[in-house]
Amino acid sequence: MTEERLRLMAVHAHPDDESSKGAASMARYAAQGVDVLVATCTGGERGDVLNPSYPPLTGGIEEMRAVRRVEMAAAARALGVRQHWLGFVDSGLPAGDPLPPLPEGCFGLVPLEEAAAPLVELVREFRPHVITTYDPTGGYPHPDHVMTHRVGVEAFQAAGDPERYRGRGQPWTPLKLYYNHGFSMARIRAAHEALIERGLESPFGEWVESRAAREIPEREVTTLVECADWFGARDDALRAHATQIDPEGFFFAMPRDLEREVWPYEEYELAISRVPTTLPEDDLFAGVRKALA
Repeated sequence: MTEERLRLMAVHAHPDDESSKGAASMARYAAQGVDVLVATCTGGERGDVLNPSYPPLTGGIEEMRAVRRVEMAAAARALGVRQHWLGFVDSGLPAGDPLPPLPEGCFGLVPLEEAAAPLVELVREFRPHVITTYDPTGGYPHPDHVMTHRVGVEAFQAAGDPERYRGRGQPWTPLKLYYNHGFSMARIRAAHEALIERGLESPFGEWVESRAAREIPEREVTTLVECADWFGARDDALRAHATQIDPEGFFFAMPRDLEREVWPYEEYELAISRVPTTLPEDDLFAGVRKALA
């Protein structure tokens, strides 16, 4: 009897999100033989060039879309994963008071069932055992991140129901849904204190103080995946997104040997499980491996 290959799907809003949220975990699982697929909801075409050393782009959203596709392919190679575009258009991050309306036709304005349909189809085709996405806040209040949460949950719930999304493939029921916790306060505080203790400059102090002052509640972390051996792959994937990631910036502020010592994990919140599991976990496939045995 041949053992079924484990499959993991990570649902993200824009190219580069997969490299800043759960990237080392994905690289670890891919290296260990898990089939890993990133589903990217939008092309990131309304993103700004955030890397000060990157030359300006003058061709509008079409040029940005083309550049970010090349970057995404390089990041996927760095992580050892596959990637699929769901085909929606970046909403952009609105700014102002009051906030301006979102652009016509963007992802954030697509009706839920229309937005979820291609993801349901992809779930039914790829048949993941585990899906990861964002919590209900989106991780931060970008309309595409909030919509990504909504379509991720919708696809997880609906893909196994033969009465829903007819014509979108044969039903498949994923077993676990997780929310990414890219920058928990526990992680940020541990990094900040470790840097200060060693007499190094910390970029995290203001973040720690502002979060404490606003008394922002922390979501529960249920699952710590140890993945320090894949921080290098994560960093290569981050650098691949050269329009978005400053190689001298925030993501690389902490020496990697210190990060490995202080926080060798990536964090997740188990949202739904259809298999028995015991919390806390150290594996996204906890309970799944036994169920498939």
